[in-house]
Amino acid sequence: MARLYDLYKKEIRPQLIKDFSYKNVLEVPRLDKIVINSCVAEATQDSKKLQAVVDELMAITGQKPVITTAKKSIAQFKLREGMQIGAKVTLRRDRMYEFMDRLVNIALPRVRDFRGLSVKSFDGHGNYALGIKEQIVFPEINYDKVDKVRGFDVIICTTARTDAESLALLKALNVPFMQ
Repeated sequence: MARLYDLYKKEIRPQLIKDFSYKNVLEVPRLDKIVINSCVAEATQDSKKLQAVVDELMAITGQKPVITTAKKSIAQFKLREGMQIGAKVTLRRDRMYEFMDRLVNIALPRVRDFRGLSVKSFDGHGNYALGIKEQIVFPEINYDKVDKVRGFDVIICTTARTDAESLALLKALNVPFMQ
């Protein structure tokens, strides 16, 4: 079982019950899923670029990514409907908690000039989105084998109804927010 999940069950959940005065344990917000998405603009000309992103996402998450395709044709971007343009991974359960632990304790402190995450990135329904500009902040990525530094989006979905509940949950999970 993941270390972060044990922390949630033993310390965070009782604290959230006390803070928000929930009557039922199932009302307490918890992590639902984490979606990691990377879009590759160069994939329209060279499919090897997309394969490199798929390999990097697989190394970071430990799970095979799904290749995403374009939904519309856009002539200015030389993009046709159905072209492969990105990759995404949806993490749940143990892999989700392991990734969250590595993101908070290893990857985010390695980001250059990191001052904390913005509190304004909640969507109003308790979900949080953040962007990582370089995939090399994760120790699973070998810097010598990287052809180009790319970023990706991380969306943390929770079962919280409001942003305040979700913020309390993420702060309890040691996510570094700006003051």
